Amino acid sequence: MITRRKALSAMALGSAGLVLPRPVIPQRAPGPDRFRYCLNTSTIRGQDPGLPGTIEIASRAGFEGIEVWINDLQKYLESGLSAQSLKRILDDHGIRVESAIGFAPWLADRGDGFLQMEREMEMLSQIGCTRIAAPPAGLDGEESLDLFKAGEKYAKLLELGRKTGVMPQLEFWGTSPHLWHLGQALMVAAVADDPDGRILPDVYHMFRGGSGFHALGLLDGKLIEVFHMNDYPGDKPRETQGDADRVYPGDGVAPLRQILTSLREMGGEKVLSLELFNVKLWNDDPLEVAKTGLMKMKKAAAGI
Repeated sequence: MITRRKALSAMALGSAGLVLPRPVIPQRAPGPDRFRYCLNTSTIRGQDPGLPGTIEIASRAGFEGIEVWINDLQKYLESGLSAQSLKRILDDHGIRVESAIGFAPWLADRGDGFLQMEREMEMLSQIGCTRIAAPPAGLDGEESLDLFKAGEKYAKLLELGRKTGVMPQLEFWGTSPHLWHLGQALMVAAVADDPDGRILPDVYHMFRGGSGFHALGLLDGKLIEVFHMNDYPGDKPRETQGDADRVYPGDGVAPLRQILTSLREMGGEKVLSLELFNVKLWNDDPLEVAKTGLMKMKKAAAGI
């Protein structure tokens, strides 16, 4: 006679030899919990709302931060207003200065580029900004750029960044005759051999300089903190496109989903900064331009 106890024992012994499949739990790729959204002030600079006006527009549109231009900050300070007053305006509107755009000729052989960069870094530190673009500005069109020497200079620039608290992000321009490709920027950063090295890519510049976008999937997430968002039309040859041809994200033919997926999967902090120079948009209401740009960026990033 099979008792209940014997039946349970037999079931236990039988199950001991079974290997039950473990449940598969989908793993989300490493990356930031979300993107942060930032307004580069170039997008509405044609309307010239001034820094306080730009801050208000960014806040009302729903942005979390702005990317200021050094000349706009200088203009504000030269009017007799203080960095502290601007910081109060930023704080009152809940806006942080994610980065800044300057054109100090730090890569040029003359020595004033580093002095200019240091002054600009010190200005930015007073308004809570911790990053500044370091583009290939001020180079003579005829001279060639030694990428090894450029890496040595970038290493010195990073030391200056640690001193001031405002870190330089190496920026490459697709139209530059000296530093136009992601691969060149990676070499400069590699030669600098500094863990604080960062690169500032841009959808338009990656397209315009022929970098393509697949290499983003090879990069460590710490290398990119800020990424300039825009798009480019498909009905004009790459080599003839200029800054003014940039359009809202999603209004062109850039592979934005591929780009944003790579940024998401590489991990690390990511700020998406809307940077346009489209003069047609400068005729529109700046608040509507900002709102439209943010909406299109969020649409491009939806579900990633």
